[in-house]
Amino acid sequence: MKAFVTGGTGFIGSHLVDTLIADNSYSEVRCLVRTNEKWLKNKPFKKFKGDLHDLPVLQSAVKDVDVIFHIAGLVKAPKYNTLERANVDATENLIRIAQKEGVPNIVVLSSLAAVGPSNGEPANEESPLEPVSMYGRSKKQMEELIHQIADGKSAITILRPPAVYGPREDQIYSFFKMANNRICPIIGDGQHPKISMVYVGDVVQACLDAVEHGRRGVETYFISGESIYTWNEIRETTSRVLGKKLLPIYVKPGLVKKIAGGIEKASSFFGVYPVINRDKANELVLEWTCSIDKAKNELNFSPEYSLGEGISRTIHWYQKHHWL
Repeated sequence: MKAFVTGGTGFIGSHLVDTLIADNSYSEVRCLVRTNEKWLKNKPFKKFKGDLHDLPVLQSAVKDVDVIFHIAGLVKAPKYNTLERANVDATENLIRIAQKEGVPNIVVLSSLAAVGPSNGEPANEESPLEPVSMYGRSKKQMEELIHQIADGKSAITILRPPAVYGPREDQIYSFFKMANNRICPIIGDGQHPKISMVYVGDVVQACLDAVEHGRRGVETYFISGESIYTWNEIRETTSRVLGKKLLPIYVKPGLVKKIAGGIEKASSFFGVYPVINRDKANELVLEWTCSIDKAKNELNFSPEYSLGEGISRTIHWYQKHHWL
């Protein structure tokens, strides 16, 4: 099979590309690269230089491919129209061209953020889409667009992970960086709010499962780790892997937005939009959990990595590459 990957230079996409290259089922792996190959440097893939708004490049890239993995996306921006262009308009370009070229299988990465917080009951595929952040709104809009323009001839599988962690990740990484300094900030009391998380290797496996079991039309699935976690469990696991006692600093939800506002304002003086910002704060104070029953039943998805194994692999990679 021939595969085309968007976002292959990024965190999740690069892990997917590594897996595809190692898989004898795939004879050719094509990747869209804007400028820097980053994690793909010196690896055997076919490069298409451009972005998701360069229609001639997209048309060449998807010609005669068997599957498209659309992993590219923008997670933060100070203005919604920036997210809309990156997550909605770009996806429309890709889907329309893919359908025109007759690509039979398309896997699109969305997010639990498109649905919104779970409010005590894990979200499922029947839950209404009620995002609380600009990023979530853009993913909701993207999903709705896909349903509108799908021609029913391709299998389009939308995957919704919660927070994804693992080697090469550079945002949740800030939590592990603080933990390495023995500090562990926790929003709430450590037991609430609860959170679903997924190790990057399980996201990659879900992408492959979607290709194997995908069926015509649009289908949507949550993918996550096997369990739902508390922040106390995450702190204890991180402490055990690091071999350090962590000082928990419990932050009241009402204080989070004030802190995020201060960080965003300070960062603006340096022309930077920070990971912790006012918009992200809308998500951080809430509960984010989801059910993976549908993915288990229909995709045969089975997460391989426990929280302990995932955090261990992640921290050891950070240490090996001198991030910690």
